[in-house]
Amino acid sequence: MEFLHIMVPVAVIIVIALVIILFWAVRTGQFDDLERQGFNILMDEEQKKAKSKAQNKNTEGSKQ
Repeated sequence: MEFLHIMVPVAVIIVIALVIILFWAVRTGQFDDLERQGFNILMDEEQKKAKSKAQNKNTEGSKQ
């Protein structure tokens, strides 16, 4: 029965840590685009390269 005096606070600390990690992940945008990674496996390498080049041109154009 004494182990409950240790296990309950440890469980509470673990839950609090997990909630903090969840809020950090949401705030930093970890869950913003969940579908893109699923579609990446379906795309050909040429499409990925062309898309990344187009994105690079767009970002370079906005910097100038």
